[in-house]
Amino acid sequence: MIRMLLRVLGTEYAAPVRRTVAMMTITGIVEGLSYALLVPVLRALFGSEPGDAVPWLLAFGAAVAAYAVLRYRSDLSGFRVGTTLLRGMYYRLGDHLARLPIGWYTPGRVGEVSVLASRGVLQAMSVIAHLLAPLVSASVTPLTIVVVMFAFNWQLGLAAMVAAPIVVAVQIWTGRSMAAADLDSVERSREATGRVVEYLQAQPVLRAGGRTTERFRLLDGALRDVQRAARRSIVTALPGVVGLALTVQAVFTVLLVLGAYLVLGGNIGAAEVLTILVLGARCADPLLSLAEVGGKLRGARAELAALDAVLHTAPLPEPGAPIVPQRHDLEFDSVSFQHGDRIVLDAVSLSVPQGQRLAIVGPSGAGKSTVLQLLARFYDVDAGAVRMGGVDVRAISTEVLMDQIAIVFQDVYLFDGTIEENVRLGRPDADDADVRAAATAAQLDEVIARLPGGWATNVGEGGALLSGGERQRVSIARALLKNAPVVLLDEVTSALDPVHETAVHAGIERLMSGRTVVMVAHRLRTVQRADHIIFLDGGQIIESGNHNDLLHTGGRYATFWHASLTPTS
Repeated sequence: MIRMLLRVLGTEYAAPVRRTVAMMTITGIVEGLSYALLVPVLRALFGSEPGDAVPWLLAFGAAVAAYAVLRYRSDLSGFRVGTTLLRGMYYRLGDHLARLPIGWYTPGRVGEVSVLASRGVLQAMSVIAHLLAPLVSASVTPLTIVVVMFAFNWQLGLAAMVAAPIVVAVQIWTGRSMAAADLDSVERSREATGRVVEYLQAQPVLRAGGRTTERFRLLDGALRDVQRAARRSIVTALPGVVGLALTVQAVFTVLLVLGAYLVLGGNIGAAEVLTILVLGARCADPLLSLAEVGGKLRGARAELAALDAVLHTAPLPEPGAPIVPQRHDLEFDSVSFQHGDRIVLDAVSLSVPQGQRLAIVGPSGAGKSTVLQLLARFYDVDAGAVRMGGVDVRAISTEVLMDQIAIVFQDVYLFDGTIEENVRLGRPDADDADVRAAATAAQLDEVIARLPGGWATNVGEGGALLSGGERQRVSIARALLKNAPVVLLDEVTSALDPVHETAVHAGIERLMSGRTVVMVAHRLRTVQRADHIIFLDGGQIIESGNHNDLLHTGGRYATFWHASLTPTS
């Protein structure tokens, strides 16, 4: 478990973890040794001079006090290391998730990661803070007590020692029998979490279709599966719990019978037997707690294994000797890209000279947005190359590449904070004048002027407190503030009302001015002013040219254009 924990966290945390384990081990040994002082205490109390027990009682008190100090220090060390590991785990997980390709984030995996990043990380990191001390105590203290028994009577020590391999065997057997049940329980829990998220997100659609009851049945079924999995886990663990309890009770009974036999035979005194029985009873509690601690450790181990799997998912490789592009022209050189079993782009070649605008048009699923994602290196191509300034984007570091690109998506995500904080994400070190200028250029100042809180208005999680058009203006202001030489636009006006569309268009025009631009649009009026237009379908370029040439040709683009002009009833 400790090896897996250090593998997940990194070797930089090895030293404090090992110090904590060593301190907890010493604490367990001191606790066990302190009980050895009960023998002279009871021997004096049962002897002719009970007053002789006073020095031994003082020694026992001093030993207990030393144990209390050690226990306090070791528990405190466990909590401190645990919180340090928790913080380190969140940082490492967050940094790694930020480097994984966008294609890794399937809908099911997003729910899985959300559970893993919340409950999973807490459960995994609780090993040091909450589980390690009971585990070490349940293992080290009984073994120390058995050694003490050997020191006073080898027959009773040997009888107690017999319990050790039996307890280990029961724990191993329980762990193996529980493995499948634990895995099933985790899977059912993640499935139920995904259903809850799906149920909440789908509320508008479900209510509009009157299907809330049906969807609730799906969620209810997932929750019943969780209940059944929990029941199976309990039933599977029961034999191990009962077996461990029977083993501990049986060994204690053997000690009692053997002690009585030795006392009657005159081989040992009553004080020694009584002490050893007390020690045996003291061993019982930590041994019986192994069942509970073992269950929690298995749960933590399962979460650690899941974290380990995520952290070992290979991110997009970074170049060993990154190159900084000196120009900002863009090129696709025979690019092919496959998503799962579907070929999205098939040997696509195109170029965008620096400072010019390329518009990509085509039906849904043609691969338009994929072109933007490959330019931003959200994925790596399967064949060919994507270049910026003549440099393959795979040879440019992620940080430098992202500095060169401003992206405005159709679905804008804003962080829960103020409007100003969300705009400043484009360039955190920008001064107030630059921030205000970007807002004015994006016509965001109109929105700010009518909001009661102005710049300090909270946008809510995901920007939920703003309208779609207002969120787009924040996104454009953010991109303007970033002042990147390359701009990628992904259908930014497809779902806006005419008023917001006009305002957003004005902001986009300012954003595109003097920059290399690649835009994807369904509303063809937005692409008329592009320097070059390509019509993409089936992962291939069907037509290319400027707006007038493509209309004159009378091909697919012309058909799309005329269809966009036809009013719908």
